[in-house]
Amino acid sequence: MKRPLKCPTCKKSGDWQAGPCGPFCSKRCKLVDLGKWFSGENAISEPLRPEHFQNYEIPPSVDPDGPEAS
Repeated sequence: MKRPLKCPTCKKSGDWQAGPCGPFCSKRCKLVDLGKWFSGENAISEPLRPEHFQNYEIPPSVDPDGPEAS
């Protein structure tokens, strides 16, 4: 059984990833969050630097000339 998630906007608990608006509980909460990004209320505090990614695996590059799926 999955642990319930809290909606980032209204903090209600539920299985929001299963719904069409996940991780938000509703379209309204999704739009409220988007509005906060547009207005500048939400912002990334500093630019990402290479050292921020040291603990993450780099995905293999995709070869556009590689074998085609059959």
